[in-house]
Amino acid sequence: MDKGYKRLSEFLAGLGIAQVAHTEKSYLAHLVGLYRLMEVRGCTEELCRAGMFHSIYGTEKFQGFKLPLDRRPEVRALIGERAERLAYLNCAMDRASFDRAVEQTEGPYPILDRLSGEEVLLSRQDFDDLCRIHLYDWLEQVPRSREWDYRRSAYRHMAERLGGPAVEEYARVFATV
Repeated sequence: MDKGYKRLSEFLAGLGIAQVAHTEKSYLAHLVGLYRLMEVRGCTEELCRAGMFHSIYGTEKFQGFKLPLDRRPEVRALIGERAERLAYLNCAMDRASFDRAVEQTEGPYPILDRLSGEEVLLSRQDFDDLCRIHLYDWLEQVPRSREWDYRRSAYRHMAERLGGPAVEEYARVFATV
């Protein structure tokens, strides 16, 4: 487990997110669950941190909590530059543009930043890591949300793109339906 895990969870708890509801549990419990799922599935500490903060600024679907963007430097100092960038991109991405990019076999991978209105071009590594964060986020919560068909094809494509542990986790979660 990440040596700074306790500091990360204390920071999040200090924001009051343990009282924010999220898919039949608290928002904090979801973030901790996602961190642990990503860790079990072999993600790096950097990716686990990005996953734990994947929706800190709100997302297209989740608006139950939004840390103001002017606090990005504070989050960056806490979780690292690349982890914060991936977390921000997960928050800011227009999901339709992301789903189109998942279908691409070659990069760069364009996604629309719905907050700035700008197109962001991602390398294969950054795009695949964003896919990991986004996929595992959904797989951690879909059994509680019971929205089994929400963007199911896109999530299947993400799992297939990433292979190995991602395909196994996708199959495990969706075997229950």
